[in-house]
Formats: sequence, C-alpha cells, structure tokens
Amino acid sequence: MNTNLNTKHTISVLVENNAGVLSRISGLFARRGFNIHSLAVGVTESADVSRITIVAEGDDRVLEQIAKQLNKLVDVLKVRTVKGEELLSRELMLIKVACVPNQRHELIAIAEISGAKISDVSAASMTLELSATSLKLAAFEELLRPYGIKEIARTGVIALQKGAGALSM
Repeated sequence: MNTNLNTKHTISVLVENNAGVLSRISGLFARRGFNIHSLAVGVTESADVSRITIVAEGDDRVLEQIAKQLNKLVDVLKVRTVKGEELLSRELMLIKVACVPNQRHELIAIAEISGAKISDVSAASMTLELSATSLKLAAFEELLRPYGIKEIARTGVIALQKGAGALSM
C-alpha cells in the first residue's frame, strides 16, 4: 500500500474551550499551506473542552506535520488521527429542491428510502434533511438533482473512533 498518496485524513483534536482557539488552528493550517476540506467544532462530555474534527488532504508526511504543529499549540490537549477503518463519521445536509405538488410523492419516497426527514414543504419547494456519510450524502444529492436543487447547506464531518477506544480527557 502506497502511503505517499494524497488522501483525506480525519483528525480529532481536543482543545480547551477558550476564545481564539479555532482562529489559531485555522491560522496554523493557512501558514503551513494545508487545505482544510471540512471543519466542525462542538462540545464534549466536559464543558471546558471542545472537539474539533478536521478533514485535511495530504500524504503521511503532511499528516505527521499537521499533528506535530497542532500539538505545539497551547490550547490543544490531545490530537488523534482516526484511520478509515476505525472511523464513525457523519455530516448533516439540508437540501432544498424545487417541488410542485404532483412531485411530492416522489420526493417523499426518495426521503423514506434514503432515511431523510422532510424539514419543510412549500408550494414550490421541499427541504430534506439527512445525516449520513459523505458518500451517502453525495448519492442523495445526485438523486435530487433532476428536481432542481435550490439550495444546499452541509455541516463539516463529525467523527468518533469505533469500538471501545476514545479520545477523552
């Protein structure tokens, strides 16, 4: 297996819940020329600790550099790269599609098959909500494209390690 290929890596970072932490982390990526594909920040089981989930692209050397640089930041408590086979990840997508009344039953069927929820219905549109893997969201988007996508909003990836392993304080 060639580990020098540019692939997407998921990095989970526990940080002190202080003002400016996200700015310092994003600044680190910008200064080093590392591209962030996805970034999500949220609370953890501890009120004074936040989890930042970053999806970045690069080879193993770039990934190692990212981890080293993150560990140097004052507010960073722990850094872990979660490998694909160990990864449980999800994104949330809201997608608004054009929908005339005679198409509603088709869109409802697509939502049911895909596990999506209907979040809003108007005379000319329907908004669907789906929490899934990035690949499933892309497939869902393609299913809806023929109806005319009016608007899409997606969160960044959130992730945990599968099984008993945990990144916690």
